[in-house]
Amino acid sequence: MDLVEKAIEFENRKMRFPTTSDRILASREAKSLILSLNEIYKQNKDTKIMDIMKRLTVIKQRIEKRLKGKPLTAA
Repeated sequence: MDLVEKAIEFENRKMRFPTTSDRILASREAKSLILSLNEIYKQNKDTKIMDIMKRLTVIKQRIEKRLKGKPLTAA
C-alpha cells in the first residue's frame, strides 16, 4: 500500500509551483497516481481509495486551471 502513502504525501505537499514545468510535472504525477489508484480500486472497491482519487482529481484540476491561464476577453 505504498501507493496510497505516496498519494497522501502528494496531497499534503505544499502546492506551490513557481514555474510552468513544475506545474506540468505535478499534473502528470497526480494523473499517474490517480490512474494507479484506479487500478487498485477496480479490484478492491474500497471507498477510502475512491476518496483519495477524488481529492487528487480536485488538486489536478486546480493545477491544470492555473496552467491554462486566464481567458482573453473579447474587446
